[in-house]
Amino acid sequence: MDEVFRALADPTRRRLLDLLHADPGATLQELCEPLDISRQAVSKHLALLEAAGLVVCRWAGREKHHHLNPVPLVEIHERWISKHTDAKARRLLELRRVLEEKES
Repeated sequence: MDEVFRALADPTRRRLLDLLHADPGATLQELCEPLDISRQAVSKHLALLEAAGLVVCRWAGREKHHHLNPVPLVEIHERWISKHTDAKARRLLELRRVLEEKES
């Protein structure tokens, strides 16, 4: 689980996960297009996401297709997040949003 949190700590890797959610099976070239970083950098980020289990790949000929694997995210949700999604926590979140709006 530490690898998953380390992978999620980087905004570029989170952006890659968003892109894979929107476009399952994207190739490296397709993932590079919306990002302003080198192909090698994207490749390194994808390798880290793969090592964390957040991305799985499938080869089709010479093309490597990347897919989001939501299982580690569901595990994090079950272990850490779902415990705090009760009504009391939601009310506190709503209160924070209201207070932030008043500050703006």
